[in-house]
Amino acid sequence: MLYSNLSTNEQGHLTIGGLDALELVKEYGSPLMVLDENRVRENCRIYVNAVKEYLPKGSMPLYAGKAFCFKGLYSIIDSEGMGADVVSPGEVYTVSAAGFPMQNVYFHGNNKTDEDIALAIEKKLGCFVADNRDELISIDRIARENGIKQRVLLRLTPGIDPHTHAKISTGKVDSKFGTAIETGQAMELVEFALGLENINLEGFHCHIGSQIFESDPFCDAADIMLKFVADVKAKFGYEVKVLNLGGGYGVRYVESHPQIDIAANIKKLGEHIAADCEKFGIVAPAILLEPGRSIVADTCTTLYKIGNVKTITGYKSYVSIDGGMTDNPRYALYGSEYTVINATKADKTADFVCTVAGRCCESGDLIGEDIAIASPERGDILAVLTTGAYNYSMASNYNRICRPAVVIVKDGETRVGIRRETFEDLIKCDM
Repeated sequence: MLYSNLSTNEQGHLTIGGLDALELVKEYGSPLMVLDENRVRENCRIYVNAVKEYLPKGSMPLYAGKAFCFKGLYSIIDSEGMGADVVSPGEVYTVSAAGFPMQNVYFHGNNKTDEDIALAIEKKLGCFVADNRDELISIDRIARENGIKQRVLLRLTPGIDPHTHAKISTGKVDSKFGTAIETGQAMELVEFALGLENINLEGFHCHIGSQIFESDPFCDAADIMLKFVADVKAKFGYEVKVLNLGGGYGVRYVESHPQIDIAANIKKLGEHIAADCEKFGIVAPAILLEPGRSIVADTCTTLYKIGNVKTITGYKSYVSIDGGMTDNPRYALYGSEYTVINATKADKTADFVCTVAGRCCESGDLIGEDIAIASPERGDILAVLTTGAYNYSMASNYNRICRPAVVIVKDGETRVGIRRETFEDLIKCDM
């Protein structure tokens, strides 16, 4: 199996965290997303321990909630000693409703409205990651109206291309995110921020992209950002306290993807940062990292019921499932690869090559093509692995299809993390 928490039982069924996938579907229905809490905690601890050991004092990993955001997840994240990175007022509201310590929450986004900013300040948000001058003006004004001095990081673009998919590369100069260092605009923004009375500028942020398998792009980003920190100190006498290097470590969706040693990567990054700080003559700032995908992706498996099996003679075979792009749009968007298993026959040879098709009235509604599974039949349960990141969070009600339930498994016990949507939910906003 791709992951250690997945196995096969005596009935030949796939097990997730020791629990029979077919029994989970029998109890909770399908489609069903099954999240293994122990694996979430294991992934959190890799980051927390490595950051504590290898990065400067005060450093912390922040869970990037855009990967998967729901109240029950944040109690796990908090108990493991991580902060939170949010990107919308809805995520701000969710972490607050979950009782997460708001001083450890960082609010991103390239177009925060005045209402977004006001909500975050009302919820006592810890820190804004400000994208641009207009946003700083609004944060300063709303902070003044609330009688506070607001902590802020400035999002900067270091001009790094990590050579990932174009739609998940975010650190190039030509990006909708942040302010470019290369053009001189970042230095102008720093000077402007330092002059605002209700802004407490703590440091800088960058994010170069996602699904990155090596540490070199992060080290390259650190070079540029720490040189900028030194330039800012030389020009304004301002010592940066915090440098957020973003997230982006990849995960294994299929066997051919490399296995990443996150702790070793963080160690290498820490050594690189220490050398840079010595070279540039600056005090090492606290380092924030923003893992999202690498915290939750491999913790979740989506279970579907197979409907039809159809072979077009001389062409291909289709296996249709009771979910699809409404709960997992990533293949339609990015051509993303997945490992797929016939959970009913997990002990059998995967020798039936097919296209896995969703139920939407849309030809692009596919989970994958040229996928080998054990010979399927109507009613079998199909498992798609590594669906914890950007699946439920990007889910929709296209074709008025209900979003699936999310069930959390831990030590042989289960609980509902997100209840299944109903038809009544679909029409509750209709007038």
